[in-house]
Amino acid sequence: MNIGIYIYAGAEELDWAGPWEVLSAWALRWPDDGVAAFTIGDSREPVLCAKGLRILTDHDSQSAPPVDVLIVPGGDESGPVADEALHARLRALRERGALVTSVCTGAFVLHAAGLLEGRPATTHHGAVERLRSLGVEVREDERFVDAGEIVTAAGVSAGIDMALHLVARLHSPERAREVRRYIQYDPEPPV
Repeated sequence: MNIGIYIYAGAEELDWAGPWEVLSAWALRWPDDGVAAFTIGDSREPVLCAKGLRILTDHDSQSAPPVDVLIVPGGDESGPVADEALHARLRALRERGALVTSVCTGAFVLHAAGLLEGRPATTHHGAVERLRSLGVEVREDERFVDAGEIVTAAGVSAGIDMALHLVARLHSPERAREVRRYIQYDPEPPV
């Protein structure tokens, strides 16, 4: 199973790095599960993320292996929201049976691609009303919304919860608990 994480200029770091940590830990720690997790960019050039982190993705959109799951992070979604070639790729992935997911304002990219029509979703708390104004049924109090073929996560750290849900959905709740324990994700905020 190939899990791709799409990274674009202005992507929020934790939106993609949280799920990447969960899913790559699953892939590396339990290789017999047959999972590969990798990043995908628009090119092989460094990508400048929202807070200044530069990353070289594993693949560009042309060289990436076929994906079974794609994660679209939030951030400065203005580019991806207007990128019709990306929207066509997302629709094609969905049509061939891939699971398409988003974190935070990545939900706006899925909406622009027409993938949220008739489906509930969530996004960052600061963008709930904007997404709702587009006609999306927004479930603002949920960390993630699994709408079958599309899964959306609320803001930033909620991507970790969504990724653990994906492990449970795609393998088992037991494996998800093992991955959670391995990455020592025990949220108890000090403030």
